[in-house]
Amino acid sequence: MDTASLKKEYKTRIAPALMSQFGYKSSMQVPVLEKIVINQGLGQAVADKKIIETAINELTTITGQKAVPTLSKKDISNFKLRKKMPIGVRVTLRRERMYEFMERFIRVALPRIRDFKGIESKLDGKGNYTVGIEEQIIFPEINIDSITKLLGMNITFVTSAKTDEEGYALLKEFGLPFKNIKR
Repeated sequence: MDTASLKKEYKTRIAPALMSQFGYKSSMQVPVLEKIVINQGLGQAVADKKIIETAINELTTITGQKAVPTLSKKDISNFKLRKKMPIGVRVTLRRERMYEFMERFIRVALPRIRDFKGIESKLDGKGNYTVGIEEQIIFPEINIDSITKLLGMNITFVTSAKTDEEGYALLKEFGLPFKNIKR
C-alpha cells in the first residue's frame, strides 16, 4: 500500500469535490487536515508509574512517532496529585505520518471494533472532530497478549475548516465512517 495514497486522493479527488460543493474561488480556501492529536488521560498513573511507560510504548508503536507524557498543572490533594506529575500521554501527527495513521485508523482499526455501526457526527463548532476509542487493542500493532490494562484514547482530527459543515464534508470525503445522519 502506498503511504501517501490519502494525500494523493486529497489532491486529485477530495479538494476538487469540496471546491465545487462549497463554491470556493481559490484552492487555498479548501479545508485541509492540519494534524491528528492522540491523547490518553491516565489518572491511575498517580498510583502506578509503570502505566505511563507502558502507554508511551503502546502509543509510539501505534503511531510510529514518540509519544510524550502530559504533566499536571497544579496540586490536587484529593487525588494525591502533585504539580508536574505525569498524568497522560499524547502524540501529534502531521504530514506523511498523519495520512498514514488516518488510513490505518479508517481501513484497519475501526472495522475491528465489535458491533461497529459508525462514529458520531458531532464536531466542535470550528470544524474539528474528536473520537473516543475505549480500547487500544483495535490497532493491529498492539499484541493482545502483552496488554496489562485496557486504555482508552481520544483522537482529534484538526482541520482548517471554518465551519462544522466544511469539516464534516472534508472528513467524510477522507472516508471516516460517520453514522448516517443528514446534515
